[in-house]
Amino acid sequence: MTFNNKGSVMLQGSCCCGTVKFKLTSPPTMMGTCHCTRCRKSGASTFVFVKRDAFELLSGAESITTYKPEAPYKYNRCFCSKCGSSLGEVTSTNESFPVAANCFDNEIQLKNLFHEFVKEKPSWYEISDDAKQFMEHPHQ
Repeated sequence: MTFNNKGSVMLQGSCCCGTVKFKLTSPPTMMGTCHCTRCRKSGASTFVFVKRDAFELLSGAESITTYKPEAPYKYNRCFCSKCGSSLGEVTSTNESFPVAANCFDNEIQLKNLFHEFVKEKPSWYEISDDAKQFMEHPHQ
């Protein structure tokens, strides 16, 4: 585990091949799971939300490919162009954005807070935690 200059834990993450590497200088704010077909097909549906000023891309910027969906969808999805790892929205310019939880190299000290788009959840997947469930986005 790595510590920043203030003595707190710094989270590190990467794609499967290690080309794209990043770090967080403060912990993510929350974790949620999306069950929509787009998130499932992209290979990452559990995300942590990070603050822009705490996220630093260390390497691999040139290997990040961004999928920009057609309307009505509005959220981009980033991937490593070498190994295909789903990264979340690491090229977002928003103040806060989701990063795929599976990309972190160290343990994330969060519990899943919500499940969204449970109406699109496949029948073979059983939600087995106590997190809140929403038929669509929680803000809708």
